[in-house]
Amino acid sequence: MVIEVLESLLGRQRSLSKDTKVKIFSGTSNPALAQEISSYLRLPVSELKIKHFSDGEIFIRVQETVRGYDVFVVQPTSSPVNESIMELLIIVDALKRASAKSINVVIPYYGYARQDRKAQGREAITSKLVADLISKAGVDRVITMDLHAGQIQGFFDIKVDHLHALPVFVEYFKNMDLHDPVIVSPDVGGVARTRLLANKLNDAPIAIIDKRRPDHNKVEVYNLIGDVNDRDVIVIDDMIDTFGTLQAAGDMLKEKGARRIFACATHAVFSGPAYERINNSVFDEIIVTNTIDADRHPLDSDKIKCLGVASLLGEAIYRICEDESVSELF
Repeated sequence: MVIEVLESLLGRQRSLSKDTKVKIFSGTSNPALAQEISSYLRLPVSELKIKHFSDGEIFIRVQETVRGYDVFVVQPTSSPVNESIMELLIIVDALKRASAKSINVVIPYYGYARQDRKAQGREAITSKLVADLISKAGVDRVITMDLHAGQIQGFFDIKVDHLHALPVFVEYFKNMDLHDPVIVSPDVGGVARTRLLANKLNDAPIAIIDKRRPDHNKVEVYNLIGDVNDRDVIVIDDMIDTFGTLQAAGDMLKEKGARRIFACATHAVFSGPAYERINNSVFDEIIVTNTIDADRHPLDSDKIKCLGVASLLGEAIYRICEDESVSELF
């Protein structure tokens, strides 16, 4: 039901009620996505003055009245992650002091999400710390997408709407001529996401990769549970960072007889050696979304295809403002 609802929204536009007082603002992290969301809602992006002092401090001024308005701030906390987070907090503070009725932040990509627990002693749980900072700054609601760990929703003391990009992937792959597709999870933790995509692609079978991570940004692949021989393979994950996990997975899948190999992931982090690995990989195509700004972080490979998620985020904003069900979008 959820995916059908979201698929029906792709390519649409919405108009808020005339008496709805809503404004959309954008930080510098992904202004292109903010513009697409605004276009979906037939609203302009409101003005902020954002500049840096010579010592690196951030200055922000709201350039128009927000008194009595429900405001939405679009700001993924992507690279440079610390600057993106600080900019978001200052925007929120400026809006709070300008008497906004409610402050809602749209964080399509939530930085520090991978530090969601203590893997070893004396480590920080940084995703909880960032959630506390956002909550204490004066935010009323967070809209985010495909968190690395679902329990991060509980780190916030405010409302959190957790959306998923799966409908845009379903729409994309339904229009492809796939040969006996099998959907692959790169680890045990991603099986639920993998099963959802498989169900929507004519109940395709799934396979699971058994992997170990000896250190940060390092991965060792051990075994494949499932059959990929002479099949088109789709590996699905929440994010792609250095491409180490997927590169190792692709090599194994090719050794096991896979025909074409695709990967899809919501967040295109692409740090370190990612592009070199992608270009030298066995993957035929890498499908990502625009939760992270491709203009600020160019997608430097012909293998990469970027899909838009503005309609999903815009629909969530519309339903919040119109007091309609948001849970249908989960």
